[in-house]
Amino acid sequence: MKKFKEFLLAILIIAAVGALLYYMYQRGSMKTNRELANRIAQLSPRGGPPETIEGLRQAIMLYEDQIERNVREGAQTGVYWKILATRLADRNMHNDALAALERAVYYNSEDALLYYLTGVSASYVARSTIGFSSNDINEKERYYNLAENAYLRALGIDITYTRPMYALGVLYAFELDRPQDAITYLDRYLLIQTSDYSAMFVLARAHFMLENYSQAVEIYDKIISRTKNQNEKEEALNNRDYIQGIIYG
Repeated sequence: MKKFKEFLLAILIIAAVGALLYYMYQRGSMKTNRELANRIAQLSPRGGPPETIEGLRQAIMLYEDQIERNVREGAQTGVYWKILATRLADRNMHNDALAALERAVYYNSEDALLYYLTGVSASYVARSTIGFSSNDINEKERYYNLAENAYLRALGIDITYTRPMYALGVLYAFELDRPQDAITYLDRYLLIQTSDYSAMFVLARAHFMLENYSQAVEIYDKIISRTKNQNEKEEALNNRDYIQGIIYG
């Protein structure tokens, strides 16, 4: 009998704890619903539909499961477009990749990687626009603008993201004839990636374009003294000698 009473007491305790946990969950859910209802009401413009806080809260409770399901499905859809865009870009299908990236951004507009990938594909498309039609010049400019804006947006989301810094340096130095802007981003990049010799070559080119010959020579000297790659060393030596020939005649 004593054991039965102990068993019954244990059951009652478990039931009580379960009821308490359920109550706390419901209170948390109700609080979340109230906060969301308040937020929607505050964002609504004047003259909008007469939605009361209580009415919104009831509607949220009614459709909560459906809302959560749609949110999860939307997130998964965004991942699908991201994967598809990456695979298309890997196969050099950059026009199709851009279309997939646009959909991916629609589902996740704060993913810096999506904007970086957009910039890369837009740059490829711009370079492949060679004059098949009379609109190609405008199309080339449009895609380069898209690339620039995408890289800048990626950095707007994550200021420490190095890939778009380097990409902007290349874009400004090689495609848009804006060497000073290239220097700005490559200097930032090399503060983080201090041993990236490819970036140093681009930076030296940008300084050469501005006739900052001493700065360019200094960068080539740095590459020569540090790199273990013989091809990089020889290229830096040739470029340095060429610039010194300009300086000293």
